[in-house]
Amino acid sequence: LIELKNLTKTFKAYDSSFKSSKTRIKATDDISLQIKKADSLGIVGESGSGKTTLANLITGILHPDSGKILYKNRDILSSGEKLFREYRKNVQMIFQDPYSSLNPKLKIYSTLKDGIKRHITKDKKDIYSRCVELMEMVGLTEKHLSRYPHQFSGGQMQRISIARALSIEPEIVVADEPVSSLDVSIQAQILNLLQKLRKESGKTLLLIAHDLAIVNFLCDEILVMYKGKALEYGKSSEVIKNPLHPYTKNLLEATTKKDIKKVTTETTGLCPYAGRCKFFMDICRNELYKYQATETHYALCNLYK
Repeated sequence: LIELKNLTKTFKAYDSSFKSSKTRIKATDDISLQIKKADSLGIVGESGSGKTTLANLITGILHPDSGKILYKNRDILSSGEKLFREYRKNVQMIFQDPYSSLNPKLKIYSTLKDGIKRHITKDKKDIYSRCVELMEMVGLTEKHLSRYPHQFSGGQMQRISIARALSIEPEIVVADEPVSSLDVSIQAQILNLLQKLRKESGKTLLLIAHDLAIVNFLCDEILVMYKGKALEYGKSSEVIKNPLHPYTKNLLEATTKKDIKKVTTETTGLCPYAGRCKFFMDICRNELYKYQATETHYALCNLYK
C-alpha cells in the first residue's frame, strides 16, 4: 500500500540564543519501509527519535529532503497534484493533543461534516446520518454533535478526533501518541476503542508511541527508531520476546520503570546509539551492520557481525 524508500529529512539546529547554526539534525535518516493493506505498525522511540517526523512525512504534512514515498507503486511527490490529493484523503491523522487539534469555535457537527461534504457526499441527510454513525462508532451519541469542544473531557475529545479521522473513509490512519495526554484511567478506553475499530474496519494503522507495551497491544509489527534511524524492525512478538538492539532492550526495561529520557544530539560513532551503548566497540565508529535474524526481523547492530 505504501513504500518508503531511503527517506531522509533534516532540520536546522539552533544554539542557546536561538540563532540558526550550520549544523543540521537528521530527523529521519535513510528510512526504508513497506506498509501493507490492513497492517498495524507501531513506530516507537524516545522523545526526539524522529518518529513524529516520520509520521508527518507519511501523511504528507512534511516533504522529505531525499527519498521516495510510493502509494500503490506511484511516487506521490512526482506524480502530480491529483495523486497527492487522493493520497492525502486516504491517509488521515489522529493528533497527540485533542485540545489543539479541534477548532474551539466549531460545533462537533461542523467539524465532521466539512470533510464528508468535500469527499463523500453533498446530501445533507446523508451527511448528518454519517455524523451520527461516527459518534456511535466511537462511543458517543447524536446529542454530542451540537456541542463545542470545551464541553467535553479529554477522553471524549480524543474520541471525536478519531471520528474525524475516520469520517472520510481513509485507507490508513496514523495515530500520533493518541493517549499520551490523557489520564491513565482513560488511556485503556481509547486503546481498546482503536483496537476495536481496526479489527472491524480492516484499516491500516500506524501508531506512534514511546511505550512498547502500548505498541505491542495494538500492532502486529514494530519499528524502533533512535535519532532518525530505524534500529530494529520485526513482528511484535519477535521484538518483544527477542529484542536484538541494546536500545530496544532499554526501551523494554523503561516500560516497567517509566523512565524515558529525551534523546541527546551527541554521538561518537556511525551508530546513533553509540554514545549511550554499554556494548560500544571501535567498529561502531565507522560501520553499522544489518543483522537479519529472521525473514521479518532485523536490527542495525555490530554485536551480531
